[in-house]
Amino acid sequence: MKQGKQSILFEKTPYIRSCASIVGKKEGEGPLAQFFDKIIDDPTFGEETWELAESRFQLEALSLALKKGKIKKEDLRYLFAGDLQGQITGTTFAMKDIGIPIFGLYGACSTMGESLSLAAMTVAAGYADEVGALTSSHLGSAEKNFRFPLEYGNQRPLSSTWTVTGSGAFIVSSSQGSVKIKGITTGVIKDYGVKDSMNMGAAMAPAAADVIYQNLQDMDWQPEEYDQIVTGDLGSVGREILIKLLKDNSYDISKIHMDCGMRIFDDETQDTHAGGSGCACSAVTLAGYCMDKLMKKEWHRILFVPTGALLSTMSFNEGQSVPGIAHAVILERQ
Repeated sequence: MKQGKQSILFEKTPYIRSCASIVGKKEGEGPLAQFFDKIIDDPTFGEETWELAESRFQLEALSLALKKGKIKKEDLRYLFAGDLQGQITGTTFAMKDIGIPIFGLYGACSTMGESLSLAAMTVAAGYADEVGALTSSHLGSAEKNFRFPLEYGNQRPLSSTWTVTGSGAFIVSSSQGSVKIKGITTGVIKDYGVKDSMNMGAAMAPAAADVIYQNLQDMDWQPEEYDQIVTGDLGSVGREILIKLLKDNSYDISKIHMDCGMRIFDDETQDTHAGGSGCACSAVTLAGYCMDKLMKKEWHRILFVPTGALLSTMSFNEGQSVPGIAHAVILERQ
């Protein structure tokens, strides 16, 4: 049912049947290594290009999620998937031979929240019993597309983040599971005029603050209703802005906030500056670390808020600002 201005509380509950996370070498050297299903040391994953490697990551993550859920790919009614490449070609080449009806999505680094939201709505409405939701990113393909090719060796400012190489996949099901998707809050685009493509945290923080605020308003909850409010890849710069914006609106989430970009790497030993980013940043952290906390009953309810910077090479080269988007998903332990 509709809840408030932008939210839905599901009357027919969608569940997370299974999930999988596959990451690259640098991610596997970080503090969350034990929570990932697979760590791939070869950044090209045996392929000829970064882009094809990303497709391989995505296909492998979906295959593993299906295996863990003990279902066949033919049991999936739909897929909701996307990535950061132009025209989401990473997803296209990953899924072109799989034979499952697919909705291709682009929400930048918020794509995991968008895909989970749409998958949950589809299951809750009775249009499908098993739906796949997934996304991916790759350092090599993202840097080449949005910033500088790795071979350029440019100097990165301290506000910059490190694109996560990997993929996260979820099977959303009508069958009862241990973790349910209780509801969602769909975000709106926010543009505060930030033009620095090396400071994505500042560009995305207003959208994250807005959707968290709206979720709390729509549910008539205080932040303490959540064990954790988990943002995607704001990094240390964006987190500071997020906390301030919400405090200005009478919500203090500082004690229960976690940012996937700040958790996935150790900046002191891995030199990632403000933290991690990319579609896979929130996806693999949710599939690995956060789901582990929920399954072990260390957390009961979390608000998952992946964030996205809606820029392209065209908009950046034309001098446009970087609008942000964020989507919120309420995950609850049964």
